[in-house]
Amino acid sequence: MANRTVKDAKSVRGTNPQYIVEKIIRSRIYDSKYWKEECFALTAELLVDKAMELRFIGGVFGGNIKPTPFLCLILKMLQIQPEKDIIVEFIKNEEFKYVRALGATYMRLVGTSIDCYKYLEPLLNDGRKLRQQNRDGAYILTYMDEFIDSLLRDERVVDVILPRIQKRYVLEENNELEPKVSALEDDLDDNMESSGDEEEVMDVQPPAKVEKSRRASPSADKDRAKDRDRRHRSRERDRDRDRDRRLEDKKHRSRSRERERDRGRDYDRDRRHRSKDRDRDRGHRIEKDDRRHKEKDRVHEKERDRDRGRDRERERDKDRGRDRDRDRNRDRDRARY
Repeated sequence: MANRTVKDAKSVRGTNPQYIVEKIIRSRIYDSKYWKEECFALTAELLVDKAMELRFIGGVFGGNIKPTPFLCLILKMLQIQPEKDIIVEFIKNEEFKYVRALGATYMRLVGTSIDCYKYLEPLLNDGRKLRQQNRDGAYILTYMDEFIDSLLRDERVVDVILPRIQKRYVLEENNELEPKVSALEDDLDDNMESSGDEEEVMDVQPPAKVEKSRRASPSADKDRAKDRDRRHRSRERDRDRDRDRRLEDKKHRSRSRERERDRGRDYDRDRRHRSKDRDRDRGHRIEKDDRRHKEKDRVHEKERDRDRGRDRERERDKDRGRDRDRDRNRDRDRARY
């Protein structure tokens, strides 16, 4: 009873929410001590206290596949399916970083594509450190923005296969999502505004003072030039990334179409080969049957010849026997007379 999903739970992508976690890992979680002692009869209200006690993230570790408390709480959330408002509060929590990571992971597993981009992309500005336990049981250092980026890009995180979501540019083209704004643009815009204010002030000053201020602050001109170059490079990088993503998606689609065509060609070729092989096998069978019948006829003919030879021998033996009897009778008659 304790391992069953709640009755009023909604299916996630057409299946039981707990089935998102693989069966072997799910069974290890059910058998773990943390699940039996800490997650038994856990409700959405008590889940917050357990999430605040987390000190690291991770999936399974060790040779006998032990689950981490983080993974156990993920499965418990899939089992009790808390309200979306609670998950959003988890994500917006700035005091407890592991609570935020827990809410972000759950949102990525059950949320729609739009919800994933809407609630997870703002967390890319969070650069706090996170402890992560790897498969060997050792702890490694990662960062919140790296963890969120892996949730949006990778296929497997904390040993759970992530459901597929739509590409961001597809949602942007369908006007379902606003274009992504880089976090660096705000800083660059502020720098440009400050530089614009300085230029306005310099325009108001008399020519002599302007010349003097320009001579006095060559580093400011360098900083402004660096800011302009940085902004230009960031925009070019964003454009290049978007272009590369579109090209990769086009290549992936073209490759999938080519694979489908190749499969169709291979199927037709195999079907033709199979039909030829069947015809060849049928011809071989017919030839074998003909050879077998001819061999049988040959054997029967030999047996008939052998039987005829035996019959002739018997006839000869009978004729010899008659001749001998006739000679004996003739000799007897002569002896009598």
